[in-house]
Amino acid sequence: MKLETLIVERSADGVVTVTLNRPEKKNAINGPMWDELHATFREVAESATDRVMVLTGAGDAFCGGADLTAGGKDPRHQLDLMHHYGWVGLALHEIPKPCIAKVNGVAVGAGLNIALGCDLIVAGESARFSEIFAQRGLSIDLGGSWLLPRLVGIHKAKELALLAQIVSAREAERIGIVNRVVPDAELDKFVGEWAARLAAGPPIALQMTKRMITSGLSMSMSEALHWEAILQSVTGGTEDTREAMKAFVEKRAPVFKGR
Repeated sequence: MKLETLIVERSADGVVTVTLNRPEKKNAINGPMWDELHATFREVAESATDRVMVLTGAGDAFCGGADLTAGGKDPRHQLDLMHHYGWVGLALHEIPKPCIAKVNGVAVGAGLNIALGCDLIVAGESARFSEIFAQRGLSIDLGGSWLLPRLVGIHKAKELALLAQIVSAREAERIGIVNRVVPDAELDKFVGEWAARLAAGPPIALQMTKRMITSGLSMSMSEALHWEAILQSVTGGTEDTREAMKAFVEKRAPVFKGR
């Protein structure tokens, strides 16, 4: 599809960078962007060449949340619209490849929760975060009620959602929202290095590891061990595992092909 609100760039090493591109609106998500995000996330999930996705925002913001000022009247009922928005969060959650949120500037409301839906979050030191919904008279959405307590614990999640305060990048790192905070000038370089490292990794093993860690929160120890055994049996029979063993003996870096 022709994109109006996103920039999608692909590198030769399998890194796809998705940039929210409404900088004049702090990359707030309007109707076309919801549709384009959903389609793009599904495309990345099914791509045979995309190994890692980096999600970021154009200009001086990551995402200011949903665009509450967007004009036009959607004929759908509000409940149908909210389900449509939720499918965007679900499509992101179901991408099997590693996803990195590169957060520059503000990430608030749906913008914060779309970042939380990624596997890793790297923030510039000037980044700011907020579950701002309560300030707008709204309840939390886009998976925040599921994601946030799993990252920071239930009481801290309630504090962030009920008080809707602005959190600095360093505080977000301290409480477990952000993996790393780096100087703004080093954000691109740092995320680029992480993305390249993930893209060079074994795709099947990384996908299965991601799935197990995400699913493990709802499993018993017995179930987790059972599925670990099954999935390691699968990865152990791949060409990538044979390549890794051969590279270890030959004292060189392995070249993984996802087979």
